Parts: sequence; structure tokens; C-alpha cells
Amino acid sequence: MTRRSLTSLFVLAVALVGNVQAAEPAPKPLKALLIVGGCCHDYDFQKRIIADGISARAHVEFTVVHDGGTATDSKIKLYEDPNWADAFDVILHDECFAAVKEQAWMDRILAPHKAGKPAVLLHCAMHCYRSGTDEWFKFCGIQSSGHGPQVPIALTNLDDQHPITNGAANWTTIQEELYNNLKVFDTAHPLQRGKQHVKAKDGTESDVEYVVTWTNTYNDKTRVFATTLGHNSYTCADPRYLDMVTRGLLWSCDKLGDESYFKPFDAEKHKFEWQDKLQPPQAKGPKPTKAPGK
Repeated sequence: MTRRSLTSLFVLAVALVGNVQAAEPAPKPLKALLIVGGCCHDYDFQKRIIADGISARAHVEFTVVHDGGTATDSKIKLYEDPNWADAFDVILHDECFAAVKEQAWMDRILAPHKAGKPAVLLHCAMHCYRSGTDEWFKFCGIQSSGHGPQVPIALTNLDDQHPITNGAANWTTIQEELYNNLKVFDTAHPLQRGKQHVKAKDGTESDVEYVVTWTNTYNDKTRVFATTLGHNSYTCADPRYLDMVTRGLLWSCDKLGDESYFKPFDAEKHKFEWQDKLQPPQAKGPKPTKAPGK
């Protein structure tokens, strides 16, 4: 056999291996439960933005539970079932029920997470279930009691080496709510800091800074990704926000290092139904909402 023939066979073999690799099936999608409801937010819009945006980027299938109306004291039907989380690989808490204070109810919600069920906590989830104990905040990783006015937040990465933020650029949101940090637990690992330039009623101006994105280890084993960003729908629809939350979700399931879970995605080419109705950011954001009571 000539050297040219051997070379041709080698090239063919490489091509066949490449085709086999390209034909490998996608991984079994992660089953995610997104829970929304309560006061102060456009959950009808945001539940579609979050579910569509993440499932376009990664192999994740969503079930969405939207319940509780616009009240802060709703105890939704989902949590009446002690096995409410069993069918899912990860839970996304995006509800806003600050006035639900019963310890037994909170314990029912936390039970699967104490047992190891991964979680993603978005925005007002940090202001929920204030039973008078630290348990919900230990789950969150940071305790927050409120926020300031809606002003753009300048985001700075605190850990460029973490797999969630590695390669992500700093950016500035539109008008958003900067949640305070009453306590950062030792189990939390800050990923992003947010800074707002705030003008007080007396005319004085100052910069306010808090951690806005982090990971947490709950009960010594459960992976939790959390961000206080996401009050306004346009922030939720920002590709940079959705990229981060997608990576946070995969991290919480210990799948971020597996490239097979990512789908090819180009924010300039992909278009979803909800984008047709999405308005560009205005010079002034929507009327600010008040923080839930302590």
C-alpha cells in the first residue's frame, strides 16, 4: 500500500470519528421546576422569559407553577404535598411571599433542599418565608431585608475564576432594585457585586454596594445558586442575565463542566415569541415597588 493510500485512510478514519462524535445524542434533559407568584412582579411575562431563555441555552425541560395571586401571604397548593419536589432535578424559586411566616410551612418547603435537592433562587425569593429564624436565609446564603430605589446597577465580577462567571464581562443593568445584605453566611461564595449611585431626598448623593450574585452550600451538601437581580422583565430578558442564570442552574446540578448540556446559542439569531412584545428599555424604569415588610 502506498504512503498516499495510508494517508487517505487516516484522513477518512479521522472524519468518521468526527462524524460519530457529532452524532452523539444529547444528554437527558434536566427536569426543572420554576415556581412564581406573589406580589410586585410581572410573573406572567417573566416565567416565559426564564423558561424559554434557559431551555434555549441548555438541555433543561421546565414545569412552571404560577400560583398565589399577587398577595404576599399565599401558601400555594404545590407545597401541601410533602413530595412536591421529587419529580425534578432542580427547583427555581422565583416567588414573593414575604408574609408567610409559619415555621412548619417553611420547613416543608426546605425539606427536599435539606436532603440535597439543588436550587436556583431569583430576586424576591430572598425576601420570602420570614419565620423569625435564620433557616430560610441559611438556605439563601445571604440575608436581605429590603432594597433602595430603582436605579441602574453596575455589576462587577468578584471571582473571575469561578465557572459561573469565568469569561463574563462586567455590565450595567437598566433600572433595578439593589437588595441589601444584612448578613453574608460563611457558606456563601460571592460572585458579583452591584453598585448604585443613589440620590437621597435631601439632595445628598452616595454609592451603595452589595453582593448581588453568589453560590451557597446549604446543609453541608446542597448546591444553591442565587441572584437578587431580576425585578424588571427587561433585565430578565437580557442575554447576559440569562447566560448567568443558565450557568448557575447547571452548576447547582453539578453539570456545568459537561459541555454536552449546552445547546448552540446566538443571542443575535435566536428569537422567542416573548421578544415580539418586549419593549426597549425606557429612560426611566417602571414605578418602583416597595420592599416586602420585614
